[in-house]
Amino acid sequence: MYTRSGTLNRETYVTQYAPLVKRVAHQMLSKLPANVDVDDLIQAGMIGLMDSVERFEDDHGAKFETFASQRIRGAMLDELRAGDWLPRSVRRNQRTIESAITKLEHHNGRVPNEREIASELGMDLPQYHELLSDAKGAQLFYYDESDVGEDSEDFLSRGVGDTSSDPAGMLADKRFKLSLVAAIESLPDREKMLMGLYYEQDLNMKEIAAVMGVTESRVCQLHSQAVARLRGKLKGW
Repeated sequence: MYTRSGTLNRETYVTQYAPLVKRVAHQMLSKLPANVDVDDLIQAGMIGLMDSVERFEDDHGAKFETFASQRIRGAMLDELRAGDWLPRSVRRNQRTIESAITKLEHHNGRVPNEREIASELGMDLPQYHELLSDAKGAQLFYYDESDVGEDSEDFLSRGVGDTSSDPAGMLADKRFKLSLVAAIESLPDREKMLMGLYYEQDLNMKEIAAVMGVTESRVCQLHSQAVARLRGKLKGW
């Protein structure tokens, strides 16, 4: 897999690791709004892969796949940052749902169901489901969460940003993990199952839909709702 000069064979590596680019693209896409094109992510990722081949130094002890994954992801993020692709409604809708759930939990002392949340928002159930669908891309923890105003927030840094930032250390904090586990345990059974399949079993939305016997769009709605519940419980973090 090396050339006579001792460098990596670009063609061989690009062919072998092209599936890695697609895997990273689809993992990232599941956390982004629906208007993001997976082909654009893959194209940017392939550039990142070729850059990895050029820059990788085997004597540093790192595995090529680990090194390449970081470069591929970085190239995709650069591509996303270069375009005006994020509907601001994603963050706004999540906050709306989150606030309603938190208010109902405090008032009733229990986890509210969907009809109660819809009623609190002054909506019927189909309207609430539409709001959940519009909140696709909502994240449990935003990397640059702060007091900065809405107009200056960088969704990429919050949602799918560099894991070397300070809040990533918070995620490694044992107390946060225990709080997160407790919050997940408090979810309704179906949402708890969804979160386990998605984050522990690494299934995508289509696969989860097949397991749960619902549509893929319904899985996205339940995911948005579960994230809103968890964010409400973890506000202190």
